[in-house]
Amino acid sequence: MEIQEIKQRYGIIGNSPLLNRAINIANQVAPTDISVLITGESGSGKEVFSHIIHQMSPRKHGPFIAVNCGAIPEGTIDSELFGHEKGAYTGAVGERKGYFETVNGGTIFLDEIAEMPLGTQARLLRVLESGQYIKVGSSKVEKTNVRVIAATNVDVYDAVKNGKFREDLYYRLNTVPLRIPPLRDRKEDIYLLFRKFTSDFTDKYRTPPIQLDDEAQQVLINYSWPGNVRQLKNMAEQLAVLEREHVITGQTLLTYIPQEANGKNLPMRIGNQAKEDFSERDILYKVLFDMKRDMVELKKLVADIIEHGGVTPGFANQSQAINQLYRDIEMPGNTEQQFTIQQPVNNNDGYNITHEAEEVEESLSLIEKESDLIRKALKKHKGKRKLAANELGISERTLYRKIKELNL
Repeated sequence: MEIQEIKQRYGIIGNSPLLNRAINIANQVAPTDISVLITGESGSGKEVFSHIIHQMSPRKHGPFIAVNCGAIPEGTIDSELFGHEKGAYTGAVGERKGYFETVNGGTIFLDEIAEMPLGTQARLLRVLESGQYIKVGSSKVEKTNVRVIAATNVDVYDAVKNGKFREDLYYRLNTVPLRIPPLRDRKEDIYLLFRKFTSDFTDKYRTPPIQLDDEAQQVLINYSWPGNVRQLKNMAEQLAVLEREHVITGQTLLTYIPQEANGKNLPMRIGNQAKEDFSERDILYKVLFDMKRDMVELKKLVADIIEHGGVTPGFANQSQAINQLYRDIEMPGNTEQQFTIQQPVNNNDGYNITHEAEEVEESLSLIEKESDLIRKALKKHKGKRKLAANELGISERTLYRKIKELNL
């Protein structure tokens, strides 16, 4: 079956090369009977691929069951998977069939396989190698013919190195590795998915159709989506229910992004290179370094005037010249500061004595420095916040927050 046909049949949206490769691998491995280990972040759609493999395999007419290993208590997972005999443990009032018995001839999808206890992993390995298992409380060997598809959102190899996952089981399951790309690696698919979800939810709730302006589209694409497709779908549903405006702006969309993502997940990428968002500490460091550079330059200019003496052309005295230099290098802070240099005088011995410059300590308020830098950037780019944020080396979201905090 062609990739496009698979997408239409299973409702998969997107044209990312990584997504297409994953679908192609699933298509090729489906007719076989080997085990598959699906890896990918939570919410990326791993269970959908388990259905694709089952439905396109010779077992498609057999039963299929999805089991979340992380949701079953450690004390009962053996019973759930392999069954138990009557009286096998307290509360076992009757015989129970396990999943490997009831799904005989079909496919079992073991989600979050890395959460499975080590003892159960040993039992599972035996099933994979020989098709044999023993019910809890029994000594009779049972046979089953089940295809196992496993999935996890953690690095199983790291779990093997840490002793939390059996190495032999890892290699037995990982016959064909299938990686589902996270949504942040499928940027070209994000807006397509969003339009599909909003269209479905506006029809379901009979609300006005939703469109994103250019700024909102950039916010949507640049966000890292740690919850992947599931998170994007939830946001689309919130917008469909809560928003009554036809066009959603970037500022509105930002209110639906979790606040803890401010410094971690925005923005994800600028151009073709990843760029982390600057924190407030980074901004303060930038301001301090700029101040230090400007102070060094000012000191050099003052020392040069004192060394050569006389009055700088165009000024009545040296004090006026230095104060003008102070303004020229655009040092932010208190505008009432002045430098005073006394003119050289002769003492009784005939020697020239030049008094040292008296400097009034300038204001070092970080808030004033930060406000001044933001004002200059906005003025330089005529109020265009995107360009101003790039000039300051911060994200648009951080700039929005700073403007609000500083009442600019």
